[in-house]
Amino acid sequence: MKHLLIIALLLVSSKGFSQKLRFKVDGVKDTTVFLTKYYGSKLFYADTAQMKGGVVEFTAKPDLKPGIVALLMPGQKYFEVIYNNEDINIETKGPDFVANMKVKKSEENKVFVAYINYLQEQRKVATGFSEERKKYKEGDPQYKMYGEKMDSVSKRVTTYQTDLQKNNPNKLVSKIIKMSMDVVVPEAPKDASGKVTDENFRYRYYRNHYWDNIDLKDDRLVNTPVFGSKVEYFFGKNMLVQHPDTILAFAFPFCDQFDKKSELFKYAVDYITNTFAKSNIMGMDKVYVYMVNRYYCKTDENGNSVAYWMNDKKDKLKELCEENKVRMNLVQGVRPPNISLRDTTDVNWKDFYSLKSEYTILYFWDPECGHCKKTTPKLQTLYEKKFKDRNVEIFAVGKATGEDFEKWKKFIRDNKLSFINVGLTKKLYEEATEDPRQFIPKYTTLEALNYHDTYDIYATPRIFVLDKDKKIIAKQLTISQLEDFIDRMQNVKNVEKIFPPDPEEEAH
Repeated sequence: MKHLLIIALLLVSSKGFSQKLRFKVDGVKDTTVFLTKYYGSKLFYADTAQMKGGVVEFTAKPDLKPGIVALLMPGQKYFEVIYNNEDINIETKGPDFVANMKVKKSEENKVFVAYINYLQEQRKVATGFSEERKKYKEGDPQYKMYGEKMDSVSKRVTTYQTDLQKNNPNKLVSKIIKMSMDVVVPEAPKDASGKVTDENFRYRYYRNHYWDNIDLKDDRLVNTPVFGSKVEYFFGKNMLVQHPDTILAFAFPFCDQFDKKSELFKYAVDYITNTFAKSNIMGMDKVYVYMVNRYYCKTDENGNSVAYWMNDKKDKLKELCEENKVRMNLVQGVRPPNISLRDTTDVNWKDFYSLKSEYTILYFWDPECGHCKKTTPKLQTLYEKKFKDRNVEIFAVGKATGEDFEKWKKFIRDNKLSFINVGLTKKLYEEATEDPRQFIPKYTTLEALNYHDTYDIYATPRIFVLDKDKKIIAKQLTISQLEDFIDRMQNVKNVEKIFPPDPEEEAH
């Protein structure tokens, strides 16, 4: 009986932690509405309920975390409120749901709604001053006067924001408002004559203090669009040069500062990794590869991935990390594994590390590949008319195993390919399969014999451009892009392009 009483008390107690979110919206017909939640800057469905007589009520589910939520109604109409593990009772009506909002219950939203309405009022005042100032020329007394009035509005807003935070130190709304405020950037230093001595001072200060107003230990902030937008802006083109090494120089310290078990850590790692995996900027795959290596494939003292959200997907994680080991050798700035294979004589060995060229084009192709049949002759044309005389070498690795051996040689003959052509020939493949030690390490390596896996050749043709040190500087270029890239790298100007952009090739 005693145990039953304890269980009953626990059940009653647990029910007490389920907050109610009640909304009354005048003028809305009976319909289905949605409670949505933010994760970063994106909205996701959290719950569904029926609105009757303009009233709808949700019971907070365990996965509804503190942050900003929104009530989504038909016609994509919605309004946002703050949820922080408290009951919410709000009444409003359209068309301006926030201006008409009455908070019956929720301390967070009483402060939040008052703040939003104050901002809207001050914005109207500032807009009025701005419109009046447009009537005058810069330098007119009236122009200066209205500028000062606009500044006074900004100062009032800042004072309001500061006072709100002081008066509500423990509320989530205070942290959200502080997070939305930009850091104050001081004037750049000047010399005795008043000339700025450091043109980049303000940018660097803003970048280095960008996160000062954000509590990076509070996981609740992940569930607000403000935090998501802040992260997107910082790692975007307006803040950082979109170069993989620059992005990584800021991504690593940013992610490393978080508690490795926190939601903030998960969001930061996941956002940066996936954003740059989808980038169309050449070389940005390096960000993805290095992020995966540092966070997904790195393990703690218990052998679990630092990316704790992946630990229930062991097989997928293992596959990801195995693939990433290959990709680590194929990113911009890295010297990829050498390839030493036989040429069409099936006797002579050639490798690209030994080439003394200023640039080396590493080209993977298949004589039976339709796109290769179009691309490879064009590459020969570039080699004849431009690259050969400018110390740009082409090291082509063709599919030459089995029946492809004769097809490979025939294609080379028919198209008069004069650049270096090597392949894993039929004879070499058979002999290496029987006993690879007769070739390794005297003539080649296991990585070279398995070049398909080493270079992740899942489709052909594939191009890598290497500098004089045989480090990757470009890859996955079309013929027209390759021509333009080499011309630019060698500072060859006003030269006619042999192959202008080809829409069909670009789409491949």
